[in-house]
Amino acid sequence: MADLVVFYEHPQWFEPLFRALDRRGLAWAALEIQSHSFDPADTTLPAPVILNRLAMSSFLRQEEHALFYSMAALDHWQSLGARVINGPGVLAYDTNKARQLSLFRKAGLATPATRVAHRRADVPRLAAEIGYPVMVKVNVGGSGTGMIRYDTPEELEAAVADRLTPVGVDGVALIQDYVPARDARVIRCEMLDRKLLYALALDGAGSTFDLCPADVCMVDKPTITISEFKPPAEIVRAVEKVAWMSGLDVGGIEYMVDDRDGTPRFYDLNAMSNFVAKPLEVLGWDPHDNLVDYLLPLIAAQQKAAA
Repeated sequence: MADLVVFYEHPQWFEPLFRALDRRGLAWAALEIQSHSFDPADTTLPAPVILNRLAMSSFLRQEEHALFYSMAALDHWQSLGARVINGPGVLAYDTNKARQLSLFRKAGLATPATRVAHRRADVPRLAAEIGYPVMVKVNVGGSGTGMIRYDTPEELEAAVADRLTPVGVDGVALIQDYVPARDARVIRCEMLDRKLLYALALDGAGSTFDLCPADVCMVDKPTITISEFKPPAEIVRAVEKVAWMSGLDVGGIEYMVDDRDGTPRFYDLNAMSNFVAKPLEVLGWDPHDNLVDYLLPLIAAQQKAAA
């Protein structure tokens, strides 16, 4: 049996991770999510340590996506004693932007003004409470999908009448204040072991809602430039607090500075990070090595417990 299983879906994103695992000599195996099935009565583990690499955007690539299926599979293995990295607890936040916003509030952080609805007919009324322009967003998102800006009540009401406002896989929508990001910049804080590993400034992010910084994501987004960013100490404390509260082992937390009042507003927690494109150029080091360093003692602990 392998010491580590990587439970993954995207066919390209994890090649750098796989190379790092091979380079360091780990006994690991890849387990593709999309073709997977399991028996709830089976007590056999695929590995004592399972690294969950489920991407929320998987529903864009497969009609029969495995988002909610994966939570059941990971919970099954966790109940049998596996160490699941980014387990079902944090996935319950990753698959629910409304819950993320409540989590940020509980952590004492500012968020964009938001209303949550499950009926399209309620969207114009809720948008009027917030004021225009507004974003209408799906609750389960990925790669910027299901996000539309509406500048006037007439524009939104016409979209509602034509049933064109975003509807996600769970039927829940967020009606949210459009926050003008200072300098058109979004900050992504990448976490490992619930601590800040590094942060990125995505400049020009106002040109797209798809902010994935991986090589395969950036092909059609030349207007975004990515550089390392050093967040202030209070932001570091904030994102580490959120990581602990949510159970985020490895992933990203995003915020922007509201240009109207200078307030950092947090809006996204993502439990699937494929790290930055060209890390040696951007950071001067490869985060995959840090991820392997994190995995090794977890594997050793599981081996010791089983001995």
